[in-house]
Amino acid sequence: MSTQQLPVVVIGAGPAGLAAAAHLVERDIEPLVLEAGDRAGATVREWSHVRLFSTWGEVVDPAAEKLLAPTGWTRPDPATYPSGGDWAEQYLQPLAHALGDRVRTGATVTGVSRAGRDRIVDADREAQPFVVHVAHADGREERILARAVIDASGTWTTPSPAGGSGLPALGEKAAADRITYRVPDLKDPAVRARYAGRRTAVIGSGASAFTALASLAELAESDDGAGTHAVWILRRGISGSTFGGGTADQLPARGALGLAAKSAVDDGHADAVTGFRTAAFERDGDGRLVLVGEDGRRLEPVDEVIVLTGFRPDLSFLSEIRLNLDERLQAPADLAPLIDPNQHSCGTVYPHGHRELSHPEQGIYLVGMKSYGRAPTFLAMTGYEQVRSVVAAIAGDLDAADRVELTLPETGVCGGAGLFDTPDAQQADGGGCCAAPEPQLVQLGAPAAVGAAAEEAPANGCCG
Repeated sequence: MSTQQLPVVVIGAGPAGLAAAAHLVERDIEPLVLEAGDRAGATVREWSHVRLFSTWGEVVDPAAEKLLAPTGWTRPDPATYPSGGDWAEQYLQPLAHALGDRVRTGATVTGVSRAGRDRIVDADREAQPFVVHVAHADGREERILARAVIDASGTWTTPSPAGGSGLPALGEKAAADRITYRVPDLKDPAVRARYAGRRTAVIGSGASAFTALASLAELAESDDGAGTHAVWILRRGISGSTFGGGTADQLPARGALGLAAKSAVDDGHADAVTGFRTAAFERDGDGRLVLVGEDGRRLEPVDEVIVLTGFRPDLSFLSEIRLNLDERLQAPADLAPLIDPNQHSCGTVYPHGHRELSHPEQGIYLVGMKSYGRAPTFLAMTGYEQVRSVVAAIAGDLDAADRVELTLPETGVCGGAGLFDTPDAQQADGGGCCAAPEPQLVQLGAPAAVGAAAEEAPANGCCG
């Protein structure tokens, strides 16, 4: 069998992976989707209780919709917002069914290389097919040859730790019984009981942290949630961009998340602790957790900790592949400048496709969330355009592959994730988007200061 007759292996049966498979089928190229979970969209199902801030109209891939049409599938109301569970059950699972035995579940990819070539060997390298090692749920191991590999495995399984230096804080692993790295489902009675009436630290500054803060505030106002309180821990200060774009965000549901987090603080359901980088977790005499900062500050004990500091890619099974990754973001080197949260401010991500996603090892692509490495603010529609371009390149249709057109909604976030405490230095050359003021520190027990700080942000039409 020639290399061109081999399938394209797609790693991950999530939104980007299944969309890639649909585009491959559309071009008469056989895909083989390998999913570690027991069902398509396994990781999406793990946050099934969280509502997307993108509408149905923005989270259905066009090629996938064509593949689904003969099955009688009807797209839900494009103006409504699905939850993760809705997305999995009403779109991802039907799409996997339409792809049939091209999708294999319970199949964990443990390694990717060139057949008969480790990463050192140059001789005749590109003429060799890819070899993909797979561990199946029943204990079997398999070796699959592929003409190309599209890694859409995401980053969900590798959340970033609480430690401010990127490493787990001292005592973080020992405190695992009181720490979660996901937004808790407070509609689940058992989970709700864990947080009701408790003091919970929320570490993070993105949409997931906003969601957790809003959920805890809602719990605090409910009949069974008296005494529920959150401590919001941020690594930098409060500025005009802390709560996102608000009403200026072109994704209204995303802007509303930031406003809900602000309300949680303003209404006294959460206290904000700023400029705090966690160095250690300690236990008090009652077994509660005391967070210790790199500056020596010790916070009042908390019962639970929700760590929402982002995700990072798992590159372990790609160790024999020649990748060109940015040393900071762990994203493809040509893509990294377009998404670098140290540099880009509110606005849009530039359109990108197969060229920005290419590597020295021709024929392998990291797409979807994984393509962003450690950078935040990824949108499903970005992944769909990525896989359309990548599949066109694999098919040899470079005209279509290079015709990348993508208009993304304004993020409403200046300075990206706000990675350090000097927004004035980082944003001085930001094109006049949002020259944020120096962060205003908010003391515990003084939530009104948040509103004051937020009001100082310039209303220039970008961040509101």
